[in-house]
Amino acid sequence: MTSGLWELVLNGVWITVQLLVLSAVLATVVAFVAGIARTHRLWIVRFLAGLYTEVFRGTSALIMMFWVFFVMPTALGWQLVPLWAGTLALGLTYGAYGAEVVRGAIAAVPQAQRDAGIALSLTPWQRTRLILLPQSVPEMIPPFSNLLVELLKGTALVSIMGMGDLAFSGNLIRLALQESTEIYTYILLIYFVLAFLLTRLMRGLEKSLKVRTGKVVRTGSPEATADVKAGAAA
Repeated sequence: MTSGLWELVLNGVWITVQLLVLSAVLATVVAFVAGIARTHRLWIVRFLAGLYTEVFRGTSALIMMFWVFFVMPTALGWQLVPLWAGTLALGLTYGAYGAEVVRGAIAAVPQAQRDAGIALSLTPWQRTRLILLPQSVPEMIPPFSNLLVELLKGTALVSIMGMGDLAFSGNLIRLALQESTEIYTYILLIYFVLAFLLTRLMRGLEKSLKVRTGKVVRTGSPEATADVKAGAAA
């Protein structure tokens, strides 16, 4: 390919990364808000959070993107640019899946920890912030990593709106060169590299969080040295 076509590919990668970051931030915020709401003591809060989760998990991300980009302007009288329409549709859709991850991780915290918070007269929000989230967040990272990779692949859906992401740029080059095998192989490799980097990043984050919460002892730390000495003495 010529330098101009590679520039088109790089521009598509940049747009894909922007969309991934924006929609991932929105999905994370939505996931924590809805996931924590699923554990709320008020039934109406649990019901509304559950309704959102079931609706967005039960609908197609592609159709949701169509709805946001084509239907919502008719109802509201204004239209989002493709970047923000894609961010909204992907963020809300994958946020619904993330909400179940958050709910499940919080529910997995031992009851004794909750009872300890009650015994200390902590408010529900304090128990969530100081006890439940620090223990549950490291357990959320592996499923969140999978969702992030799925979100990366889902960004290709924005090409239906004419947005110049990686998938859209690859298709333009294919039409220009009349070559499918080489172009789509390059695009697959680029998606793979991006996904690989995301998984490495999330794995590093998981290890860091587990070290901070004491679930994993860092090699070379005083605790690890003490454990080795204790094992040798035994």
